[in-house]
Amino acid sequence: MRVLIADDHDLLRDTLVMFLENSNSIQVAAVGTLDAAHKRIANDPPYDLVLLDYNMPGMNGLTGLTETLALKGGQRVALISGEATREIAEQALEAGAAGFVPKTLPAKSMINAVRFMAMGEQYAPLDFMTNVEETPTNALAAKLTSRELDVLKGVTEGKSNKEIARDLDITEPTVKLHMKTLFRKVDATNRTQAALIAREAGLF
Repeated sequence: MRVLIADDHDLLRDTLVMFLENSNSIQVAAVGTLDAAHKRIANDPPYDLVLLDYNMPGMNGLTGLTETLALKGGQRVALISGEATREIAEQALEAGAAGFVPKTLPAKSMINAVRFMAMGEQYAPLDFMTNVEETPTNALAAKLTSRELDVLKGVTEGKSNKEIARDLDITEPTVKLHMKTLFRKVDATNRTQAALIAREAGLF
């Protein structure tokens, strides 16, 4: 089984590669941009599945998905994302995606999802697709605004201020401002501590 992962976040991409390669029978290639993915698809032996990060450079929303689906070889293409909404996931599936995989999925579930999609099935986690967005009941989450939660999520994923700003379509100074406020609210003195506090509280 051959899988191509295209994700511009080095840590997450390398972690995915490690998970999949350790599961046996899955050969994994990895790139950081949509253009690089298209070159690999054009030049490499056929892939059973291509995983595209929804927010990486060149994607332009679902345009990158449809462009990749249209390439020679008829490869199956799935979206992977830490921020995409249920609406985006539904649109991706309607456009012909092999599936939608949240980056929050546990490693074992991620591997099973990749196998499932590579074998010709369409995948999307039921709890994600049926979840109704509610006001946070988590005690820590209740202290933060939705934007502060977005920024904190980026911090827990190891993203830089620049990456968080790009993902949320805000400026870096705005990210720093949110960071300062949320650090005070969660009683953290730095990024690492804030991420640990968020993890321990079960936020992400």
